[in-house]
Amino acid sequence: MKTYSQKQAEVSREWYIIDANSQPLGKLAVIIADKLIGKSKVTYTPHIDNGDYVIVINAKDLKVTGNKMTDKMYYRHSGFPGGIKELTLAQIIEKDPGYAIKEAVRGMLPKNKLAADRIKRLRVFEGAEHTHAAQNPKEIK
Repeated sequence: MKTYSQKQAEVSREWYIIDANSQPLGKLAVIIADKLIGKSKVTYTPHIDNGDYVIVINAKDLKVTGNKMTDKMYYRHSGFPGGIKELTLAQIIEKDPGYAIKEAVRGMLPKNKLAADRIKRLRVFEGAEHTHAAQNPKEIK
């Protein structure tokens, strides 16, 4: 019995759609990361990017548990002394709801050369409408 190793030419990608108000942010990010990496496929090969496309709708209706809306902080720094900026999750969702989901998923992806291409296959939409109806995405419950 030999171990199967997928080739780049054999990769086939599917489209999935998931509703952001169905689960909390962490559980949602785990499902999305699994689909982007391709771990749920039997043809998974660590060094080949064989993940699928994921569409997330209703990002503005994102749910979290506990006090994360006020206690969870997002930091960025300008590079200058005293240039640290911080925003709460509630402020992030008000400003750009997709950012919170993308950052949660980015944190769950392996830190390697494939991560940038994987995160590009994540499409996040604020409302229930999306522009990928032609791809016939399968719904993830």
